[in-house]
Amino acid sequence: MKPRTDPAPVSAPGYRCGYAAIAGRPNVGKSTLLNRLVGMKVSITSRRPQTTRWNVLGINTDDTGQVIYVDTPGMQTRHRNALNRHMGRAASGAVASVDVVLFVVEACTLTEADEFALKQVREGGAPIILLVNKVDRLKRRDALLPFIQELEQRGGFLAIIPLSALKGDNVAALQAEVRRHLPEGPAVYPADQVTDRGMSFIAAEIVREKLTRKLGEELPYSLSVTIDEFRKARQVTHIAATIWVEAESQKAIVIGRGGAVLKSAGEQARRDLEQLVEGKVNLKTWVKVKRDWASSDAALRQLGYNDRE
Repeated sequence: MKPRTDPAPVSAPGYRCGYAAIAGRPNVGKSTLLNRLVGMKVSITSRRPQTTRWNVLGINTDDTGQVIYVDTPGMQTRHRNALNRHMGRAASGAVASVDVVLFVVEACTLTEADEFALKQVREGGAPIILLVNKVDRLKRRDALLPFIQELEQRGGFLAIIPLSALKGDNVAALQAEVRRHLPEGPAVYPADQVTDRGMSFIAAEIVREKLTRKLGEELPYSLSVTIDEFRKARQVTHIAATIWVEAESQKAIVIGRGGAVLKSAGEQARRDLEQLVEGKVNLKTWVKVKRDWASSDAALRQLGYNDRE
């Protein structure tokens, strides 16, 4: 999480700057919340649990302070392979090295996985703001207050805030609460920077997002994307992406009959990328097999996972 070397905004008396990790079990809306907090898409989202695999920074800056949000992979009770261990290290490392943790649960739902994740967060030692997300999905709003009261009885939270990351409900109140708990100091990043990730990383994630959404439960969990080329020539950005799977059968699923799946996902990714670079994009994709890569620490390093923790 190294900052850019550009000049940061001048700090005024009372200016606050610090890190806030967004943590919780898989699929509670952490990445949607990060995107809402920074006002643009910096972390991919899908209904598939464990879509987020790396810590991704989202930076929100105004005249009163700078909050550096850290979107973390969902905390899991079991680490089945090297990929799961990588995600576990990323999440645990983040919650132990920030000024405040935003722990996210779903409204009126508290599972064993939530309990496990909360225990891990508490062990990190950072103060916790508890977020009750997806209140917009509640069929009975009168059930929310008893649920919040039950959470209050557990103690140990700076605040409990109900919100909807998707709709933006109560997000402004959350931002104000986070700033209250940050230390005074100058901004770390330039005022116009919204993430620490480079364009190649974002391009790879956008391609993976489109495949994740397109395939749903058919999607091989062990699917990763690397960028082999990212260059601009004659007003066109040329991007070459390799999609990695673990078996030939998975390759066939990703390509689809007559290449339909890969073509459709590629078109969706290209449109998003053109908005991102504000220009024409030529996107080329290939699907390759690297057997059992998700179970191999060496293969993870080859695919850049250690570089992106």
